[in-house]
Amino acid sequence: MKLHILGIAGTFMGGVAALARELGHEVEGSDQAVYPPMSTQLEKLGIALSQGYDPAHISADVESVVIGNALSRGNPAVEAVLDEGRAYTSGAEWLRDHVLPGREVIAVAGTHGKTTTTTITTYLLQSAGREPGFLIGGVAEDFGVSARIGSGREFVVEADEYDTAFFDKRSKFVHYRPAVAILNNLEYDHADIFPDLAAIERQFHHLIRTVPHRGRLIVNGEDDNLKRVLAVGCWTPVETFGIGDGFDWSAHLVNADGSIFDVIHAGNKIGTVEWPMLGRHNVMNGLAALAACQAVGVDAASVIPALANFRSVKRRMEVVGEMGDITVYDDFAHHPTAIATTLDGLRAKVGDARIVVAMEPRSNSMRLGAHAEALAPSLAGADVVVFLARPELPWDADKVIAEVRGEAIAVPDAETLLAALAARVQAGDHVVFMSNGGFDGAPRRFVERLRG
Repeated sequence: MKLHILGIAGTFMGGVAALARELGHEVEGSDQAVYPPMSTQLEKLGIALSQGYDPAHISADVESVVIGNALSRGNPAVEAVLDEGRAYTSGAEWLRDHVLPGREVIAVAGTHGKTTTTTITTYLLQSAGREPGFLIGGVAEDFGVSARIGSGREFVVEADEYDTAFFDKRSKFVHYRPAVAILNNLEYDHADIFPDLAAIERQFHHLIRTVPHRGRLIVNGEDDNLKRVLAVGCWTPVETFGIGDGFDWSAHLVNADGSIFDVIHAGNKIGTVEWPMLGRHNVMNGLAALAACQAVGVDAASVIPALANFRSVKRRMEVVGEMGDITVYDDFAHHPTAIATTLDGLRAKVGDARIVVAMEPRSNSMRLGAHAEALAPSLAGADVVVFLARPELPWDADKVIAEVRGEAIAVPDAETLLAALAARVQAGDHVVFMSNGGFDGAPRRFVERLRG
């Protein structure tokens, strides 16, 4: 079958493209903005990419159009698909119909940590010899791709609560019918889709309704919002995870930065994790992944040593360069909670060294101002913050800047941002670029500037 994927450069749709290609389908696609790492992955797979949503980019012999959730009515390609009566589907539906049947699906849901937890779970299953399939919302360093069919029974999928498509406003994860579901955490996000937290909780409960009694729910035992969702109704055995005592799966921190922690299951220590990851949030991600693996028959204690070599996902505190005692990171964090936990983990590692943050607040929730009040407090771990406040971003940057603990400024474009960073950076600094978009290639451009 020949497919055209609209929105192909997104992390999810790019993964769908990779899976379709691996299954032998002919794949082409188009997107408004094509940038690494997904564009690099697609080019390696030999998938033809077109820039922009011109209907002419959809070949006449395409048999089905897979439409990403970033596209709406009024988009010229969408209008052409409808007017011409072409067959179309969503990415989540395509995955459900063509990849997931017959697989033991592990779905990883939550406001934060989905990509990392999906990757850890996949990595542990691979370490146990299970050869899992996976679809991750990013390119995993240990696999080199964001998606793979896999020859094993398990398929691990990053289960996003964002809506499915312009014609299906349910969350993507309701399509996956998992045997095991990880519920990492639950906070308000996606202000362009959900009017309030209760609306997101309702979608999470729809997911819970699809998990069979024989399956397992792996739930963050520290999260009151998830407790409220479970209280609505639950028909599946639940295992909780958290830091400290009182959970089915507990972590006791050996190092404050989260790089070493003991794993306690059912009251017994089953091993000690020593890995390159930092932060309390990653400890929670690791616990959830271990619990999920145990739920599908892997002895968690046997795979703990493998985490010493885990390399995570591109753009999750990825070190992109070290020049003159200055370390530069590229990070995907865009929600205030994720920003705060990421900086807390780095602070625990670097001690009194300066942390300089370059931030592009570009998510839909940021654009709508949903996180404006929480943004400044989330940056308390930074000494200097430079915001890329593009003119089209409708939020009050001055108000946020006034409340940031350290030095903070806003600039209108990436080139000015790079110059502002270069004027402020010092030997020994840790410079973190934070954005859920391409950021105009700023992290690597800054490394090149330092080298120059």
